[in-house]
Amino acid sequence: MSRTFKVSKDPQFAEKLEDVVGLYLNPPEHALVFCVDEKSQIQALDRTQPGLPLKKGRCGTMTHDYKRNGTATLFAALNTLDGTVISMCDDRHRHQEWLKFLRLIDDVNPGWGEIHLIADNYATHKHPKVQRWLARHPRFHMHFKPTSSSWLNMVERFFRDLTDKRIRRGVFRDVEELIVAIEHYIDHHNQAPKPFIWTAKAADILEKVKRARAKLNNRHSA
Repeated sequence: MSRTFKVSKDPQFAEKLEDVVGLYLNPPEHALVFCVDEKSQIQALDRTQPGLPLKKGRCGTMTHDYKRNGTATLFAALNTLDGTVISMCDDRHRHQEWLKFLRLIDDVNPGWGEIHLIADNYATHKHPKVQRWLARHPRFHMHFKPTSSSWLNMVERFFRDLTDKRIRRGVFRDVEELIVAIEHYIDHHNQAPKPFIWTAKAADILEKVKRARAKLNNRHSA
């Protein structure tokens, strides 16, 4: 058994890390902090034969082969304060869809002041039209995590749970069935949400990264 990892080479790693972790550990007052991302190319898979249901003494079974019935993209914003999720499904993930999702976040939070979004460095998030929209909506503040640091965005944990608990073992005859299943999962999650608690301090993470880089450098020089 082996574990894979990748050390970020972002020249602004420390600054971005401290910015994001600061939002987790000491969020601004009277503001909302969301971890945002897209889960693209979610496949609507239908098994070629029906599986056997779970029963006492036997695990549920599914055929290894399947039929692909299209894909969908899930846009999600995880509220770091209470764990609720704002979501939108679409068939693509261009800057146009990202703008539509920003407008959705804006619309469902009319009574709040500043909104801080933690995102990755995907070009869609930095498109000129997105920049112009953000300039017209100054209560929105973008915070970009370091490259190769998906573990720093807490919405990735939600995507993992969604995949494990609903998508991976699902049977979907078309994209519409897939989207309905995703929406039902998120609705159920939002009925009793639990925030993902972040405890690691930026200084501790930086120290671990420093040790990892030192080990890699020693291997390369050996």
